[in-house]
Amino acid sequence: MRAVWLTKFGDPSVLVAGDAPDPVPGPGQVLIDVAYANITFIETQFRATGNGPFNLKPPFIPGNGVGGVIAGVGPDTDPALVGRRVVTSLSGTGGYASRVVVDATAPFEVPEGLALDEAVALLADGRTATMLIRTAAISSGERVLVEAAAGGVGSLAVQLAKAAGAQVVAAAGGERKLALAAELGADATVDYREPTWAERVGTLDVVLDGVGGDVAQAAFELLRPGGRMLSYGLASGSWAAISPETAAARDVRLLHPRPTPSELREYVESALAEAAAGRLRPVIGQRFPLDRAADAHAAIESRATIGKTLLEVGT
Repeated sequence: MRAVWLTKFGDPSVLVAGDAPDPVPGPGQVLIDVAYANITFIETQFRATGNGPFNLKPPFIPGNGVGGVIAGVGPDTDPALVGRRVVTSLSGTGGYASRVVVDATAPFEVPEGLALDEAVALLADGRTATMLIRTAAISSGERVLVEAAAGGVGSLAVQLAKAAGAQVVAAAGGERKLALAAELGADATVDYREPTWAERVGTLDVVLDGVGGDVAQAAFELLRPGGRMLSYGLASGSWAAISPETAAARDVRLLHPRPTPSELREYVESALAEAAAGRLRPVIGQRFPLDRAADAHAAIESRATIGKTLLEVGT
């Protein structure tokens, strides 16, 4: 099969396309012909540094989320699963490849009416955005700031916060990204690259922080007493230095979701169902062939991308 190998940790050029042995499903497993592979910002950081949630040493095939069609099953596995459109997470490796094997209980069946590429775009980011909105427990009329609002998670969070009845302020960098956030329902937009952006936002009830650093620090200062802040990304390269003691002194809660495995599955299922019903729109901003995974990583790191970046594997 065709795959992309991470040969060592470093810049995007360490991702090299080549061949790999075809995986074979064992007992209780399914074989998936991959159509699309998901790329996350965390994967680009892990590729660059080796630091992250995955304990892996090169060379290996990276990638943690795929979508495709079940092409075969292992022993003691229901043959009726063959032919189903599914998306699934892996264990941090194997996703940048034309075939993967997972436990038969791992995949999510893609609902009718939802395209496979859209389902892949929702696998990780839809789960995260749903988790953020539910953890924040947003009430109707509250003012919510979504940072990195044109990214994979942020673009979904804008829509979900709006659906919860919030007044949504979208923060992003550049007119193209701000226009997308407005199109997705944001009530106001601000360019956080401008020195005085925070002065235009006003007070807030909730901050969904996808940037970190100085942007997150400035957003924190806008929270009213009783406000909540959740950090889900660090596009700036660093987390904001906000201590629990500082937050408590301002009567602000720094929320850190700790979902169970069953809750994580439910978040994915909810995002897929909302999209299938037409109430949630995943934004796929750019696509790359599998062999150009290095270019896809470089594009994400340039911060010029919008929405989700996918690898087209078997389409």
